[in-house]
This record gives sequence, structure tokens and C-alpha cells, in this order.
Amino acid sequence: MKIGLVTDSSSTLFPEEIKKYNIEVVSIPVEIGGKTYHEGEDISTAEFYDKLKTSKKLPKTSQPSIAETIDRYRKLADEGCDAIISIHITSTISGFVSNLKSELKSFKGPKVYVFDSWITVRLMGHLVLYAAKQIEKDGDQSDPEQIIDNLKKIRASIGEYFIVNDLQNLVKGGRLSNAGAFIGNVLKIKPLLTFDDDSHKIVAFEKVRSIKRANARIEELFQRDVSKLDYPIKVLVIQGNDEEEAERWMQNLKEKYPDFSYEISYFGPVVGTHLGDKSIGVTWLMDYDKVLLSGD
Repeated sequence: MKIGLVTDSSSTLFPEEIKKYNIEVVSIPVEIGGKTYHEGEDISTAEFYDKLKTSKKLPKTSQPSIAETIDRYRKLADEGCDAIISIHITSTISGFVSNLKSELKSFKGPKVYVFDSWITVRLMGHLVLYAAKQIEKDGDQSDPEQIIDNLKKIRASIGEYFIVNDLQNLVKGGRLSNAGAFIGNVLKIKPLLTFDDDSHKIVAFEKVRSIKRANARIEELFQRDVSKLDYPIKVLVIQGNDEEEAERWMQNLKEKYPDFSYEISYFGPVVGTHLGDKSIGVTWLMDYDKVLLSGD
């Protein structure tokens, strides 16, 4: 069975990955400085953060185009795909997954498996990469149902802790479910965020004074969480316009947990719209290369 893959630009896949695995990527629009851009197409991440510093209004994001997404499905059908796996930004941030599922009720073509990642950024990108590698490995014997089952396992293994400089972007955008308890933070207070395991919404769960203490607290939480795991993990330090700090965090973790795989990634324009400048997170997921793709 030939399986096609579709995702959206918040997955922060590299161009070479998109090309190698023939992944269709639908761009998410971002409005900043009175102009609309398309993530991954006509604005780079560096350009976005430069504009963010001078923008008088908070940027806004829109949903990816449903029509464009359906066109990508038709393209894959024309290329001979028997099924399509479409992995997208969490439904707690965007209504895209829900709207796409509704639109697909009238779609005539290969069966489309719309998968809610419950996350975004490079973590979602790794869900796409797992599916791509599994399809490449299995070839004509690829089973979309089995891939979806494994995607659920990987999705359930995801953990994350984020620090933002302030909450105004998340609060005004309506993306923080418990904003009331954290509005009005005093200077130098760093809110710690995560995705709630049950609702999959972004929640603030602690206030920490200073980035140094926030770093220490996140490391403490990371150690607590990963010590319970019985499988290897990939650790991603994700930054919003602060690669130097991300590198420092990663090197610190590498020294203490040398057996994990590590990667630095970034918050692109869509997620950067909500988290703001200088946000940073320590995240992880099952190392699917070692757990699911190794051996026969």
C-alpha cells in the first residue's frame, strides 16, 4: 500500500526531510505588522522575531487553508497513494483538525487518517518523521492502521516544560486555559508552562523567580519524569530566538544524561506568536528509531 504524508508548517521540518520523504506541508498564515505571511514560505523565523521586536500589535495566526490541504490530498491520490496520513497542530491551539475532519466527510479519494498531534513544533515534526521512516522501511507492506497505533504510543510519550518571559501573547490569544491565576506577574517572575495530560491544553503551573531558578526547577521536573521511563528518549531543547541559551541548557543535560539523544530546535512564527521572544523549553519523546524502527 502506498501511503502519503501531509502536515502543517508548525512541524518545523527541514527542507531536506520534506524532500527526502515526499511530505506535503501546508503553511499556516501569520499576521504581523499589518501584513500576512505564510510560515515556511515567505518569512523566516529570524525575520519574524525581528519584526516582533518592533511590532506595535501582537501578531495573529490563522488556520491553514482547508482547500489547499484537500488539494494536497488530490495530488497524492494522483501520485498513486492508497491512503494518506495527515498530522497536524493540536486541536487545543487551532480548530484546523476539527474543521478538516468535517470537510473530509464529502471527500472522494484515498482514505485520510487525520491525526491530532496534541502538540506542535519539532515534537510534532518527529511524529511525521516516524511515519515517514516507517513507510520507507515497510514499502508496499505499509499498514496505515499500525502506523497510527504507533503514533499514539509516541504521542503518549511526549513531555514538555516551557518558560516564557510574559503571558500576554498566550492570554490575549486565548491559548492559556488557566490565565486568571497567572495574570499580573511581577517583574522577573518566570511562568512555567506545560500541556495538560488530560485536556492537552497549555497550562501555567508554577511561578519561578529568575531564569536561573526556572532552569533548575525544570531540570528537577525533567529528572523526576524521565526516571520513570523504561525506554530511550529523544530530548529537544526548543528556543524562541535564544539559541545560545538553548545550547547551554542542552550541554548541561548532556553531561547529566549522556545516554539520551539530543537536538536543538526552535519555535517558528506560528508558535512564537503565542509564546513570544526568548521563550525556551525542554521537551522529550520516545526514541522511535531505537524502539519502533530498529531490527526486523
